Amino acid sequence: MKLVFILDPLPSLKIYKDTSFAMMREASRRGHELFVCMQHDLFLRGSQARIRTQSFEFTGDGYELGIPDENAPLDFDAIIMRKDPPFDNEYLYSTYLLEIAASQGAKVFNDPAAIRGWNEKLSVTRFPQFAPEFLVTANNALIREFLNTHQDIVVKPLDGMGGSSIFRLTLDDPNISVILETITLHGSRTIMAQRYLPEIVQGDKRIIIINGDPLPYALARIPLAGETRGNLAAGGTGVAQPLSERDHEIATVVGRTLKQHGLFLVGLDVIGDHLTEINVTSPTGMVEIAAQTDCNPAGLMLDALEQFLAA
Repeated sequence: MKLVFILDPLPSLKIYKDTSFAMMREASRRGHELFVCMQHDLFLRGSQARIRTQSFEFTGDGYELGIPDENAPLDFDAIIMRKDPPFDNEYLYSTYLLEIAASQGAKVFNDPAAIRGWNEKLSVTRFPQFAPEFLVTANNALIREFLNTHQDIVVKPLDGMGGSSIFRLTLDDPNISVILETITLHGSRTIMAQRYLPEIVQGDKRIIIINGDPLPYALARIPLAGETRGNLAAGGTGVAQPLSERDHEIATVVGRTLKQHGLFLVGLDVIGDHLTEINVTSPTGMVEIAAQTDCNPAGLMLDALEQFLAA
């Protein structure tokens, strides 16, 4: 197969731990042809979607790129969108272009309309039976009311990743006003507030869903001492562990719906017994799970992709 991965600039990725590279390495091992491009390499020439790609080959600890070439997206067997957030206007435009490419015969993973429609924070509202108490607003007074009710909360922007700009607030925090002014841009940006979950000390569990089915292991991201965020990008330590009964319940119910919407590779974030985020853009954690268990997430991803495309 000919596979295109839409990535962030390659020098910004850590080849030894990046999930996209893990999938690409597995695809290369199976003899598939690899190509890479960046977000702005997808464009329209008149009404036709076009894409500029470079061939990609692993070379020991590094890689080699070919000469850039322009093609129709449908010339490839699959286009795998792995651009990281923030989900800004440029990201939004990319989903429109990918949707046009799909309408012209390209196979795009994840479905670009679903990426656009499933905000990674707001999507937990589709499963209120699993979510902690939450509030979505730009109104600082409403956030203060929510804080007064729950006394310990987390506030976060709707378009970030890796734990960026996430704050924990308690009633005795002397910086409540400035934090709320900053995160809501003085009441002009909508954010999410969630009840703080003390189970975070046991880890923010990443559960990987592939075509509706969860991996048997989650990656529990344990926060640094004194830190609220377990994200690996924020210094958390990843510990692979089997799914609990509750984890499996959440992943099975959510995974069924994700599959119906064309969301092929997704990462659920679960703290304790609660679903806190649904990551549809560029979920990670495959390398850490593979290193600590007998599970090969990248292999399972390629198995599922090959079966899907063959069908």
